[in-house]
Amino acid sequence: MLCSLCNCTTRNFETVNERVYVQCTGCMAILLSQKHFLSPQAEKFRYSLHNNDVNDPAYIKFVTPVINRIRKDFTTDSTGLDFGCGTGPVITSELNKLGYNIDLYDLYFKPDSKVFTRKYDFIICCEVMEHFKDPLKEFQLLRSMLKDGGKLYCKTEVWSESIGFTDWHYKNDQTHVIFYNRETLEWIKENLNFSKLETRERYLVFTA
Repeated sequence: MLCSLCNCTTRNFETVNERVYVQCTGCMAILLSQKHFLSPQAEKFRYSLHNNDVNDPAYIKFVTPVINRIRKDFTTDSTGLDFGCGTGPVITSELNKLGYNIDLYDLYFKPDSKVFTRKYDFIICCEVMEHFKDPLKEFQLLRSMLKDGGKLYCKTEVWSESIGFTDWHYKNDQTHVIFYNRETLEWIKENLNFSKLETRERYLVFTA
């Protein structure tokens, strides 16, 4: 199979619990073989089981680094989008309490296509990019919706060779189909026309 991000060839990487993973020879992304992708119905059902309660103190703590960074970078008169907000848009809920104006979009739970015609100061992509079946298309879309100098805040787990993939918990979610490492993120920055990439301990920031 070809890489769904950069269209380069791939090589066999690992097979775990009969699920086949390949690695791109170009951007180095790790990809789940498409034959293991869930149907849209099964995918939506699994997403509905995610326990992202907007009032859950543990999850609020989990996303607080992103919230604090957005507060540092943008004032409440800025416009934001929570892309892939799911059933519990925790970051948006917390920022709304502080006066921020944030639109919501989710393929299954908030399919408001009007957001695609707008430009935003910032976009939140929290635990979403690992679900992208067509990551090139998704990142092109996200980049197109950012104003000049706008920021894309992503929260995901980044893989490195120091992490044993077989035992890595992050691959076990059946809706996770692509895993990024430093080389992959740099490819996105360079090829999707972002001016800057920051890799923090618990989140990423792409600047338009």
